[in-house]
Formats: sequence, structure tokens, C-alpha cells
Amino acid sequence: MTDNKLQELACAVIDTEARAVSALTAQVNLPSFLQACHLMLDCKGRVVVIGMGKSGHIAGKIAATLASTGTPAFFVHPGEASHGDLGMITPTDVVLALSNSGETGEIITILPIIKRLDVPLIAMTGNPDSTLSRAATANINVSVDKEACPLGLAPTASTTAALAMGDALAVALLQSRGFTEEDFARSHPGGTLGRRLLLLIDDLMHTGDTIPRVGLDTPLSDALVEMTRKGLGMTAVVDDRGKLAGVFTDGDLRRTIDQKIDLHAALVRDLMTADCKTVHPGMLAAEALQIMDSTKINALPVVDTDNELVGALNMHDLLRAGVV
Repeated sequence: MTDNKLQELACAVIDTEARAVSALTAQVNLPSFLQACHLMLDCKGRVVVIGMGKSGHIAGKIAATLASTGTPAFFVHPGEASHGDLGMITPTDVVLALSNSGETGEIITILPIIKRLDVPLIAMTGNPDSTLSRAATANINVSVDKEACPLGLAPTASTTAALAMGDALAVALLQSRGFTEEDFARSHPGGTLGRRLLLLIDDLMHTGDTIPRVGLDTPLSDALVEMTRKGLGMTAVVDDRGKLAGVFTDGDLRRTIDQKIDLHAALVRDLMTADCKTVHPGMLAAEALQIMDSTKINALPVVDTDNELVGALNMHDLLRAGVV
């Protein structure tokens, strides 16, 4: 097979699946989609998503998307449901069942149990006249004209359509619930957004003996030793009461060298930046990043409400924590 033929086949698959997804707009505009949304919004328990085979993989992803966007949900394998896992479904739940044919044996087998539990059943099928569709409280039609597979056998366009419809449901519910970035971050504390919206300066800052700190009357040469030893690219300068008086940074050092000042004779108080930027405990690490970006600095002292030095952090701390 030539390279051109490979590319032609791949493009045909993408085109077929794109048309299948595009056709779903008509189904979203039907009452059944809104009914499904309201059933899930009114659910006091969880959305239990079931599916077999390839539909099962799509069901698992839909359950994960719902759960991470404000709709409590989990996946149950219909085969295992007949052997005890049906006990996971409670009367306050809603069941979302995926089956392209609507006749999947493992799902049809447990329909009577779902009915006896008297929980709403949402079906997502490619056959609106199927057993599953007729049993459903709300049926969403995700039928496709044809599969992208040239044999018409492997689930391709049909699974893509089901996945897209699941995303449509999840995002519609997300907006309806007023789900925010902060809510998303709480569900994804290990992700970049979670770190940006949840991680505090307190979690990253250097404290105690790791804070670069010198007194006002410290010789500049000793201040440079402190900067080198602590490795933050700056040292805080404090008065006798431990209050922040200023900072001396790598940038200040370059400017001092340009002025040909004697590094051994000068005092840090005469060359420090007195009106320096600071942050406070309890602030988001992302706020510290914003200050660094806007002022083109790489390190910040952390002070409390009395301007007492309590910590320090630099850009490398934010990078290591994944805030950047």
C-alpha cells in the first residue's frame, strides 16, 4: 500500500467521524437530551454509567469526565453487575447505559433489576427502537450513518459519537451547576490547574535557617556570602527587630559592579532595594508568580502583617512545584 493510500484512508476515517459528531447537534436539540440533563441535575446520588466492550471504554471515560466536572459518577461493568455489583446502585442514583445496538445481552439482563430499583434510566444508543431504548426514561439517539471502519464492523464513528455526546452532557451539567475553576482544581490537585489554584506560598517558601537574611549593617561581601550559601538569588535585609528593610538581589549586585563600588567596604544598607515587592502567607503561589512576571524579578521575601520576615521563595521553587 502506498503512502498516499494510507493518508487517503486516514483522512476518510476522520471525515466520517467528523460528520457523525456534527450530526449530533440535531439530537441535542430534542427533548430527550434536556430530559437526560434534568434527570442528572436532580439526582441526589451518583450517575452510574454502564457499557460493554468498546462502549464500556467510552462509558468509563464519560463517568470520569462527569465526576471531575461536578457530577458524582462511576462506571459499573454490566457483566460484573449480574454477579453482585448491582448492589452499588442505590435508589437515589441515575443509570446511564451505553449500547450502540441497544440489545447488549449483559445490559438487557439487568434491566429488570434497574426497573425494580425504580431509578431513572438514561440510554445512549444507536437504535431508538431497541429494547434498551424502549426501557429508558430518556433515550439519546447517537446513531451514525456508517462506521469509519471500511468493513463496517469495528466500532469507530459510533464510539466517537457516544464520546462526544457524553462530553456534551458533562459540559452542559458543569455550566448548570456553576462549576468553577476552583472546583475543578479541587478534583485535580495533581494537575497543573490544581497546583495553580490550590498551592499556597506557605507550601513552597523557605523558612527558618533556609531564609537568606542579613542585618542592615552587614558588609556587602558578607551579604554575598549569604546569597551564595542560600541559593535564592537574593538576601533579605532586616532591622534589629526582624522587620524587612529591603532586599539585595543578583540584579543589585550587577548594578553595584557597574558603579565600581568596593564590595568589601560597602554596607548592604547603602545598596539594597528598600521599596521591594513582598508577598504574604496564605496567598496563592500563582499570585507570587504573577508578581514576579509583572515586575521582572525572580525572588520574593515573605512577610507577615507586621512586616516581619517569615520566608522567601524564588522562581525555581514555583517551577519545581509545577505552578509555572
